[in-house]
Amino acid sequence: MPAKKPPGAADTAPDLSSLCHSLLDDALIRYRTVRDGTLVQASLPALFAAMVADEVRDFPALRPHQRHPWHAFLTQLAALALHKAGDTDPWPDADSWRDALLVLTPADPDGAAWCLVSPPDRPALLQAPVPGGRIDDWKSVCRTPDELDMLVTSRNHDLKGSRALSATPDAWLFALLSLQTQEGFLGAGNYGISRMNGGFASRPGIGMSPVAAWGRRWRHDLARLQAHRDRIAQQNGLRTADGLALLWLTPWDGTDSLAFTALDPFYIEICRRVRLTRTAGRTPGLQAVGTGTKAARVAAKELNGRTGDAWTPIEISAGKALTITDDGFGYRLVTELLFGTRYSPAAAQEIPTAEGDTRFEWLARGVTRGQGKTEGFHERRVPMSPKVRRLLAGGQRDRIAQLAAHRIETVGEVRKLLWKSLMLLLCNGKMPGDPPKNIKQQCDVFSKPFERSEDTRFFDDLMLEIEADGDMTATAARLTWQQGLVDRAESFLQRAFEAGPRSAMQRYHAQSTALSYFHGGLRGPKSPVGELADHWRQQAAERAARRDAAGMTSHEKPTPQEDLPHELA
Repeated sequence: MPAKKPPGAADTAPDLSSLCHSLLDDALIRYRTVRDGTLVQASLPALFAAMVADEVRDFPALRPHQRHPWHAFLTQLAALALHKAGDTDPWPDADSWRDALLVLTPADPDGAAWCLVSPPDRPALLQAPVPGGRIDDWKSVCRTPDELDMLVTSRNHDLKGSRALSATPDAWLFALLSLQTQEGFLGAGNYGISRMNGGFASRPGIGMSPVAAWGRRWRHDLARLQAHRDRIAQQNGLRTADGLALLWLTPWDGTDSLAFTALDPFYIEICRRVRLTRTAGRTPGLQAVGTGTKAARVAAKELNGRTGDAWTPIEISAGKALTITDDGFGYRLVTELLFGTRYSPAAAQEIPTAEGDTRFEWLARGVTRGQGKTEGFHERRVPMSPKVRRLLAGGQRDRIAQLAAHRIETVGEVRKLLWKSLMLLLCNGKMPGDPPKNIKQQCDVFSKPFERSEDTRFFDDLMLEIEADGDMTATAARLTWQQGLVDRAESFLQRAFEAGPRSAMQRYHAQSTALSYFHGGLRGPKSPVGELADHWRQQAAERAARRDAAGMTSHEKPTPQEDLPHELA
C-alpha cells in the first residue's frame, strides 16, 4: 500500500509535463446565443467564427469589470491575425482563424502559446516563458480565479474574494486576462501595465458602439483598428512591421523590460510573472503561481499611458491618458469626452457616419484604482441617434458643447441655490455668517443626491433638445427641462424639512423662509433658470391681461392649469 500523503498535498502538486486546456482546440469558452440564449462551448477559433456571424449574446463566466479587457483582447487579436495574413475581412470559418492564430506564434507550432497550461520554460496564453523553467520557488499562490484577478477591495464586501472554488477554465482565462491587461502597481515587484497613466491609474474602455450583441461591436471596433493602424504607429513611434505583438511569447526573467518602440501598434501585453498549473488529486483543476519582478514588462513609464490604445482618450495639455476617478463617468467628464476639446479621442471614439439608421451608443467602462486597492467599476452609456451623429460629424460639435455646458452651469447654480436654502432651513431661518461644519455637511447630504439624480438623466434630457425640430420646439424642450429641474430641486428641499427645527414656531418659520429664498432666487434677476423666469413673467402678464379683459377681480386666482407655461400645460 502506498504511503499516505500529507493532507492537501495531492491537491496542490502541479503537473508540469504537458500542454493543457488549448484555446485553439478545446471548447473552453462558454457563450450564450443571440437567438434563444442556448449555452454553447467553443474554442477560440470557433468563437471568432460565431462573432463574425453575430451569434454571441454574452459570456456567463465574464464579470462586469472583465468585459472591456475581453473585448479589447478579441479585437486586437483579430486585427493582428488579419494584418499578418494580409486580409481585411474577418474569416467566417473556425479553421481559417486557427491557422491565422498559429501563424502569430511560429516558434510554437504545437499551440503551446494558446494553452492555459504549458511547461514553464515555454509560453502559455498570457504567460511568458520562465528561463530555466523553474517555478517551484514562486511564493504567490492563487487557488481561485477571483484571487488571481486584479480586483482588490478593502472590506471584501463589493465582491467576495476566493469564492470560485469550482472554477471553469474560462473563468481562469478571464481572470488572467484581467490581471495581465488592466492591473496597476501593487507594491514592490508588482508593476502595472503600460496602457495607463501611472501605477495608480486605470485603463479605460471608451468608444462608439452599435447597440447590438458582442459580434457587431467587435466587427465595428475591428474596422476602426484596421483603419487607424498606420496613424497609431506613426504618432506613437511603434513599428508598422515586425513589431512584438504577443508579449507573452518572449522569455522574461523579471529583470528586463521590452522597449516600447519595438512593439506592434496592437500589442497585447502582460504585466506579471504568473503561471497556471494543474492540481492533482481526485478533482484535478487549476491554480496560479506567481513571483515579483524588478522591472516592468514594458519600458513606458515616461509615456503616461500614451500608447495608442484604441479605447483610451488622451488629455492634450497634460500629455497623459485619461484616469478614472472614484466619481466614475459623471456628466461633466462625459460632456468633455463627447463634445469638448480637452481630450484627444481614441480610435474607437470615431463618429460613424455611414451606418444609416443603426442605433449607436457612446460606451465607457473602467475600474477606478487607488493605492493598493480598487475603488469601483464604472460603466456609462449615452444613446447617439443618427441625427446627433450627423451633427457631431458635420461641424456642429461646438454648438452641442455650448448647449451641454449651459446645462451643466444651470445644474450647478440650482444646486447652489438649493444648498443655501437648506442652510436657512437648518439654521432656523437665519443665514449664519460662518456656518458650523456639521450644518454644512447636512446641506451636502441633501444637495449632493440632487446633483447625482440630475447626472443620471442629463444626457437623455439634453438629447431631447438636440433632437427637437425647429427653434420653437427646442425652446419648449429646454423650458420643460428647466421646469423639471427646479421641481426636483424643490422636492429635495422639502425632503429636508424633517431634518429642520423641531419646535413648531421655529419649524414653520424655517420652512417658509427657506422656500421663499428658493423661489425668490429662481425668479430674481440672477435666476439660474433665466429663460424659465422670463417665461413665468410673460405668462403672468398674459394671465393678468386675460383677467382684465374678462373683468376678473385681482383676488380671483387662476386655475392650476393656467399657472403652467403653455408648453407644459
